[in-house]
Amino acid sequence: MICKIRKWKLSDAKDLAAALSNRKIQDNLRDGLPYPYTEQDGVDYISAMLSSDENETFAFAITVDDKVVGSIGVFRQGNIHRQTGELGYYIAEEYWGKGIMTEAVIQTCEYVFEMSDIIRIYAEPFAYNEASCRVLEKAGFQYEGTLRSNAVKNGKVIDMKMYSLLKTEM
Repeated sequence: MICKIRKWKLSDAKDLAAALSNRKIQDNLRDGLPYPYTEQDGVDYISAMLSSDENETFAFAITVDDKVVGSIGVFRQGNIHRQTGELGYYIAEEYWGKGIMTEAVIQTCEYVFEMSDIIRIYAEPFAYNEASCRVLEKAGFQYEGTLRSNAVKNGKVIDMKMYSLLKTEM
């Protein structure tokens, strides 16, 4: 399967809601997403992404055959980290394990490094999310270490892993 990243469209809200209304996906994301995730939640998110500063927020729909199957974004950090971006992503469960997310990560990082002054992109997956860690490794990210007891998710204190990719490594 070949995936493409593209800018969001408001008409993507239904596919976005279908992908995100899954506890297995939400258990691997930060808190704050409504469950179930509705089409209106998708419209609100897409509207926010479309109105954000394009030099601060690089947000894309992940598509297969022009159907939205996930979301990916790089979010510029502030202050002394202003040339660093944090990567976040998810994909619908039926597309897990097919190499789509790795390809989306590569496409996104190439775009951000080419279109901005960002020099470092990092991601902090939950340590138990081996599939996400593997995506980053296959996309060329370097493992930097484990952030011990770094988060509380679903009532449990968990570790996170730190991965990064530098512009000079692309």
